[in-house]
Amino acid sequence: MKSYKIAAIPGDGIGGEVVAAGLEVLEALAARDGDFTLDTSHFDWGSERYGRTGRLMPEGGAEELRAFDAIFFGAVGAPDVPDHLTLWGLRLAICQPLDQFANVRPTRVLPGIESPLRRVSGPELDWVIVRENSEGEYAGQGGRSHQGLPIEVATEVSIFTRAGVERIMRYAFELARSRPRKLLTVVTKSNAQRYGMVLWDEVAAEVAKDFPDVTWDKMLVDAMTVRMTLKPGSLDTIVATNLHADILSDLAAALAGSIGIAPTANINPDRDIPSMFEPIHGSAFDITGKGIANPIATFWTASMMLEHLGEDRAAAALMNAVEQVTADTSLHTPDLGGEATTRKVTDAMLAAISGRNE
Repeated sequence: MKSYKIAAIPGDGIGGEVVAAGLEVLEALAARDGDFTLDTSHFDWGSERYGRTGRLMPEGGAEELRAFDAIFFGAVGAPDVPDHLTLWGLRLAICQPLDQFANVRPTRVLPGIESPLRRVSGPELDWVIVRENSEGEYAGQGGRSHQGLPIEVATEVSIFTRAGVERIMRYAFELARSRPRKLLTVVTKSNAQRYGMVLWDEVAAEVAKDFPDVTWDKMLVDAMTVRMTLKPGSLDTIVATNLHADILSDLAAALAGSIGIAPTANINPDRDIPSMFEPIHGSAFDITGKGIANPIATFWTASMMLEHLGEDRAAAALMNAVEQVTADTSLHTPDLGGEATTRKVTDAMLAAISGRNE
């Protein structure tokens, strides 16, 4: 029997609520299948810790995480702490030292959920967005000079390296090759960003030569929002820069029905270094403690984690349970127009898992 060491970091806001629900479902799934166990360690890293100690995570925290097989993350962000401090102090402080360079965000319309797009019933919207997770505007290059003076200057340097662009392009092409349609769209803005994004385009064309079986095209990021809205069926796998994909994936989640159902995986393909799995929705302090947070994104995220760990059968069973639950509109939380609670949805998931939904 395999045992996986999981680092659980609930973080802030509803992160604690959905991570608890996710771990409950994962434990039920492990108990049902009986061929793997989870050894979970909990970390109190987040804004409350920042208030006590001045740090969201201890020095050397990322190195401590190397001992785990995967990281199960909730959210980061609090109303009383500036967003750039929470993002750079926790999430990016994990992703960057562990070189989790591929942020993978699947999007599709789950059973029972209605897309706001006209004439979209489900199959027309089935995407995976691959977000470059280490460079661009999130590389951390820049600064401020002459603060508080009329001549104050702030710079934010967008970084693109050939090595960084090539590895994310290869990851995206390989992912596209693994999907039935073998179709990839490369998002760019090289008409305006004539250095970094031109390199992005050039490397994409070079890498494409190694994947003759993958059909690919290129789209300016502004035009991409139109295509996602009006021609969702023309897309399948999408690769974009850190900033562009961050924005487009939130649009994708909304088009699929709710950001409350959208999962994420921060992947380092080297299995000796743990990858981190988190729902997209963030800390959502406006509903924290009300018991109405949608845990579906976390369950889907947990399925991605199991798949990454090689537990394909359990991952599929978990997604089958998710689809069984979302198909029942009485189990929809308020973000989906329903009245269900986090507890009610979690109980329904546990029931679906116990029913052996393979």
